[in-house]
Amino acid sequence: MAVSIKIMLNAVGTKNLMYSSFLRCLSTSSPVNDTSEGWLSKLLVRKIEPTKESHSRMLSDKEVIYELQTHNVQPSAVDKYLTNYQELVNVVSVRQKETSYDLVASWDVQVGDQDQSLHLWRYTGGFSSVDKTKKLLAQDKSYQTLLKEQGKLLRSRHVQYLLAFSYWPSIEARTGGNIYEIRSYSLKPGTMIEWGNNWARAISYRRNNDEAFAGFFSQIGRLYNVHHIWCYSDLQKRKDTRESAWRSPGWDECVAYTVPLIREMQSRILHPYEFSPTQ
Repeated sequence: MAVSIKIMLNAVGTKNLMYSSFLRCLSTSSPVNDTSEGWLSKLLVRKIEPTKESHSRMLSDKEVIYELQTHNVQPSAVDKYLTNYQELVNVVSVRQKETSYDLVASWDVQVGDQDQSLHLWRYTGGFSSVDKTKKLLAQDKSYQTLLKEQGKLLRSRHVQYLLAFSYWPSIEARTGGNIYEIRSYSLKPGTMIEWGNNWARAISYRRNNDEAFAGFFSQIGRLYNVHHIWCYSDLQKRKDTRESAWRSPGWDECVAYTVPLIREMQSRILHPYEFSPTQ
């Protein structure tokens, strides 16, 4: 009996020692910018200090709203859908001076969800421009007719309003036969500022090959959602470019600090439609 009690006491003492060591690791972890910090602190999501400013104002400095439309098309109706959407784009283009609403890009998803189309639109003038545009298009009979026809060709659709990260390069239309990759991240609530702080450094490692096309975070729709869009000449160029980034000192740290912030992520390879302003 005495031997059993002694074994139990030793076990409890060992557990207490392990727990004390764990607490010491937490209390002595170095700041984020200390390259000598241990693996444990990289797995923890650091606390974000309270702020009087909204995340959108801290991360984006432009009065431009982006609209990302995701359309899941019926497989048998892809051709009719593309004809319909191109006509819709033409109707909007005629009224562009009234609406300050223009198409940035239209893509077909080639790797990822099949029979899916993504359309990126831009409102210049903030949410007041969004309100004005919606009112004008609601009174446009041609637009409304096309919108109703479009609904019959889709399985589902989703819209997000986005803001561009201020540290991301300005969006510029590309020419030539490119492919695009959209990497979408669902973040843990409360981590957007930390994500922005780390990617403000990380983007510097991805400028050499001009592959950074756009970087957004959601305002309305699926929240704490981030989209990074990259442009490559082909899949082999994508592979070479990404491997080159991993050879850059500091890139691995940025990845290590942002991975714990992610709840879910996906990558889709896109091909621009013929009517897309960026190719």
